[in-house]
Amino acid sequence: MAVANTSSLKRWQKNKQRHVFVAPGNPKMADLPRVEPISIDELAFSTLADFANSHQVTCTVVGPEQPLSKGIVDYFEARQLPIFGPNQVAAQLESSKTFAKQMMAVSGVPTAQYQEFDNQTAALQYVSQQALPLVIKADGLASGKGVIIADTKNAAEQAVAQLMAGPQSKLLIEDYLVGEEFSLFALVDGTRFITMPVAQDHKRLEDGDLGPNTGGMGAYSPVPHITEALKQEAVQEVVMPILKTMVDQKTPFRGFLYAGLIKTTSGIKVIEFNVRMGDPETQVVLPQLQSDLGELILQLKRGQQPVAKWQTDQYYLGTVVASRDYPRQAVNGRPLPNIQATDVQVSFAGVVEENGQVVSHGGRVLMVTATAATIRLPNSGSIRF
Repeated sequence: MAVANTSSLKRWQKNKQRHVFVAPGNPKMADLPRVEPISIDELAFSTLADFANSHQVTCTVVGPEQPLSKGIVDYFEARQLPIFGPNQVAAQLESSKTFAKQMMAVSGVPTAQYQEFDNQTAALQYVSQQALPLVIKADGLASGKGVIIADTKNAAEQAVAQLMAGPQSKLLIEDYLVGEEFSLFALVDGTRFITMPVAQDHKRLEDGDLGPNTGGMGAYSPVPHITEALKQEAVQEVVMPILKTMVDQKTPFRGFLYAGLIKTTSGIKVIEFNVRMGDPETQVVLPQLQSDLGELILQLKRGQQPVAKWQTDQYYLGTVVASRDYPRQAVNGRPLPNIQATDVQVSFAGVVEENGQVVSHGGRVLMVTATAATIRLPNSGSIRF
């Protein structure tokens, strides 16, 4: 089982008989009861499969996008080992922006107008003719750093050059969508699914929605101004059509489906799909689950329709502590802050152990999540359940 952070693991612990192995995990996960990090790389499919087989693992749940995009589910299924996640073709909903756009077009799912480019000269010519701002995206996986919002022609040209100078030769240039963004997760098996509480994350690095895009600097859930009616509209217009299309294309989706959505003046549109639970939204969504996550997954795999129970009287809000100079680079090896507060949850991500001390290792190091019965939003005052 591969999970991004400690918060993701806590809902596995309602079943006292369950033991969770995390590969590769991080040293802070070992502080959780019945959780054991194992030093196997997430892309070492053969070693992971051998471990799952020899330890009689009930189900492997894949957290990161890289092993999904490289076919870990196909590998495990070929060895008849239980696993939860999309196969390599279905995982293209995240690993290929082009594939995702094609599936949305077939499904009639609304999204931004766009053009694909594998030639830098053609991309730059297109940029010179478009209204600003523009959204420029790497076609493939980019660890949350493959989307650049360009407010000027010069910034757009630099974004094209930057993304095409990397390992990927294809990019998409999209119209910029204006509206209220929100994230909707679903646990899926074919056309059978459970939705989770809506979350909203904030990707810009700096206060005031300024600075470069990141993998996410914080999130909160539930989102009071995204009503249940709007959520059901998203389910009807986005989740159900895309799942039906995947089944019709003979590549049914299984696993965690993340829909990054935006409410515009012309309705809900899709910004992107991920095929895993997103960070930092996971840390504010999963703690609301009162059912056992493992049992919900197993019920889906058995062909049953699970019913999940969620808390209904608290807001969850989390802030990421990131490395200096993130997202440009990470400064590793720094001691971690000692957070003693008992009324917050700390989820560790980019950390390693060096000389007996846990230190930073990566861009986003940890996240601190608090809960309260009220939440204060800009220009809205306090909102209470």
